[in-house]
Amino acid sequence: MAALDRTLVKSLPLFQKMSDPELDSLLTRATVRRVPQNEAVFEQGAAADFFFLLLHGRLKVTQVTKDGQQIIVRVVNPGDLFGFARALQRSDYPGTATAATESLVLAWPTELWNVFVEKNPHLAVNALHTIGQRLDEAHTRIREMSTEEVERRVAHAVLRLAEKAGKPDGDGIRIDFPISRQDIAEMTGTTLHTVSRILSAWEGQGLVQGGRQKLTLKDIHGLRRLAERIGG
Repeated sequence: MAALDRTLVKSLPLFQKMSDPELDSLLTRATVRRVPQNEAVFEQGAAADFFFLLLHGRLKVTQVTKDGQQIIVRVVNPGDLFGFARALQRSDYPGTATAATESLVLAWPTELWNVFVEKNPHLAVNALHTIGQRLDEAHTRIREMSTEEVERRVAHAVLRLAEKAGKPDGDGIRIDFPISRQDIAEMTGTTLHTVSRILSAWEGQGLVQGGRQKLTLKDIHGLRRLAERIGG
């Protein structure tokens, strides 16, 4: 297969400090995968044979807990590395990555991870930064679930989605991939019924506008006031 055109990834922060020869060497080992909507790139517990970079689309990473509850642990955005279990000293994937929209990913065999990070220090630094960011997000969500009422947790969740995957839409910010009320329930450790009640109330207050797997934030400042409300 012909080598990938480096212009596909040259502008991504992960690769901006790499020389063209270094980037070409990296891309010669990559394969491109097109992932249809709702199809899994990999599943929880499967052997971690590859690590990935999302070029286009959005992915949801879910985990099933020991008691059988499914939670969404993160959303993968374009330019993100994911599935690098080797960096976490794991031989299997800790979650399932599913395409929220049709997506395009680059895949490398896991055995190349150590070679890549040794030869490309910026890649290693970026991976460490990503791991640190995910830990910080996990700690934040644990704190929210332990100390905050559900409405505040939902407000934090939709604001994070808007920050990472929001697109201007008229006088609001639209989440740029299909997002259901069940998804938000799985992000915030609550029930579909509770999320539906909260979002319906917010629609009545003009804070958000919903639809079939759509969510537009109409009043960011109002949602921030809810998220940061003291004593909730």
